[in-house]
Amino acid sequence: MYNTCLEHVELAMEIIIDEKETAPIINQLTEDEQLFTTCAFCKNNAIYSISE
Repeated sequence: MYNTCLEHVELAMEIIIDEKETAPIINQLTEDEQLFTTCAFCKNNAIYSISE
């Protein structure tokens, strides 16, 4: 699972597709979760959770 900012959503999706060969599941984080969750690829606040 990857928590991502808007800029890195596609990167996380590509990683899951390449590694797991399955379509990723995209969920938007709640406003409270966004405040305390950072992107897996940078230090921005995460907006989405991308999982297999």
